[in-house]
Amino acid sequence: MSRAGGTLRRKFGLREAGVYYALLLLVTILTAATAMLGRPSYLSPVNLINILYQTAPVAIMGVAMTVVLITGNFDLSVASVAALAAAVDIIVIGHGGFWLAMAASLGVAAVAGILNGVMVELVGINAFIVTLGTLTAIRGLVLVVTGGRSLMVSTPGALRAMTHFESGRAGPFPLPILYLVAFTVGVGLTLHLTAAGRRVYAVGGNPEAARLAGINVRAYKLGAFVLCSLAAGFAGVLYASRFGAMNPTALSGEELTVIAAAILGGTSLFGGAGSVLNTVAGALVLYTLTNGFNILNLGANYQGLIEGTVLIAAAAIYTVGGRRRAPRRIVAELAAGSGAAGDETGTHEAKSQAAARSAAKEIV
Repeated sequence: MSRAGGTLRRKFGLREAGVYYALLLLVTILTAATAMLGRPSYLSPVNLINILYQTAPVAIMGVAMTVVLITGNFDLSVASVAALAAAVDIIVIGHGGFWLAMAASLGVAAVAGILNGVMVELVGINAFIVTLGTLTAIRGLVLVVTGGRSLMVSTPGALRAMTHFESGRAGPFPLPILYLVAFTVGVGLTLHLTAAGRRVYAVGGNPEAARLAGINVRAYKLGAFVLCSLAAGFAGVLYASRFGAMNPTALSGEELTVIAAAILGGTSLFGGAGSVLNTVAGALVLYTLTNGFNILNLGANYQGLIEGTVLIAAAAIYTVGGRRRAPRRIVAELAAGSGAAGDETGTHEAKSQAAARSAAKEIV
């Protein structure tokens, strides 16, 4: 098979395009089901725009989560950070106006991201432990900040500003959809067209080679945590602006939806691979399911069962179909090293270092 044919096959294979096939199949099934039951057309512009609108906050967090996953980490605290940002937004907006409230919300979120990054990269604690701890601690802080009560915006001017920011429209599209498009395009172009983006992939795919290439691995990984928390803070502002209120349990469990969207999009849990556009498609799959269940009046129990099954099936497909294959030259070196039983340990280490240096040259 030609090189071009192999590239084309890979682009349209399950690993790269599986989430789009799943989305197309799901929309086809729901369209047929609504037509058979005599319900309004599933493909009506109003319904499609509503799905995008509902998806936007989680997809924004998912795009940033993809960057964290590409660097080889993950963040369980995003939903708690979003809830804290929403609480801060509502508290501050009554005293300092909309933009000051947003700045305060994003500032609090950035601090949470820095805390996660420092604990993982500088202290050396496992990301699962750190972000699980901050998930719980920040959720507790939300309870402290709110006093365990729901918060509401009481200033008419502030409420109008929040409504315009979240519910305003550009043509037929609510503004959150445009925020999602802008963020996805910006992050996607950065990852694929800039040196910084290539380094992000290198940091997750081969940290040792990245280090030998002169990349500050810790800085990139810490920066990914900050980006993820900032995106969560922005999602929290959207949430507060949508309802003009929030309760201490708001967004509980959404961190799992965010991570599920990235997994459905084929982002590797081992770092070095992922696409922000595929993550958005993964979020659309989840919210298309939710929307379809609501239209068909199916219970939440079935919804959870099917969503969980879809997630496990997607993870299985990506795991089996995406097992990493080392480059031929590295495989040959390893085979040669294993065949020489009498080689010294230092020789094997030298070969490993040489392979890492060779990979580092490709990065830069």
